[in-house]
Amino acid sequence: MNLENIQIRLRECIKNSPYSQKEIALAVNVSPQTISKYMKQNIFPALDTLAKLCKLLDVKADYILGLCDY
Repeated sequence: MNLENIQIRLRECIKNSPYSQKEIALAVNVSPQTISKYMKQNIFPALDTLAKLCKLLDVKADYILGLCDY
């Protein structure tokens, strides 16, 4: 698994969530622009932010990181 594939999985999880990018940003304490960067640029969240995103989006970090397929 390379960084590009990790970013694709993260983007998919954000896109498929019931939350707007603004709601996600507020929940994980980053700016909406930062969430937009995760979606459109090769930007990856800090580990603490990734943990918050996984919890909010109800997805395992193992999935985002490509360690499992579910």
